[in-house]
Amino acid sequence: MHAQAIFAFGIALLPATFASPIEQRACIGPNVNDATVALIKEFEGFVARPEPDPIGLPTVGYGHLCQKTNCAEIQPKYSFPLTKATATQLLMEDLKSPQQAITLDTAESVVLNANQYGALVSWAFNEGNGAVADSTLIKRLNAGEDTIKVISEELPKWVYAGGKVLPGLQRRRAAEVELAKTPTSEKALPVKCG
Repeated sequence: MHAQAIFAFGIALLPATFASPIEQRACIGPNVNDATVALIKEFEGFVARPEPDPIGLPTVGYGHLCQKTNCAEIQPKYSFPLTKATATQLLMEDLKSPQQAITLDTAESVVLNANQYGALVSWAFNEGNGAVADSTLIKRLNAGEDTIKVISEELPKWVYAGGKVLPGLQRRRAAEVELAKTPTSEKALPVKCG
């Protein structure tokens, strides 16, 4: 009986023991800058109605991945054909999740300017939050390695889709690295948690 109680107590402590301080933060990630939005728009391209992307996934607007048949999840708020203005609104909504992922996946000690943060949000938008969270890139940043070195070495590895190297992804990763290397005094992370 006593051993059972100790076991139950130990099990109850496991979530707190293994919880990451990163996951415990409830901060809101900042919006990306205009340079990031322009980069994402350039590589995603504008699609007024749902169409397959290069690996056959249905997308609309600037890279919105359809979750339901004919992208029903965005209707009736958005109707087809989308305009570039409504596609931009949809993109800004879609960027909330990768912005939050980069904010929460990076340790509070990681300092990113707006261009570095934007490059990582573009990457997360393209690759998905789950892949980013488990990446060597994030692990290296959280370990305190030089931001530009890590981004320059790790982003170019993310050029596969459907098991194949895609030239478009090679160009996108190169553009993201260049954005990250572009100096700016605008700070993005860490955010102040209130």
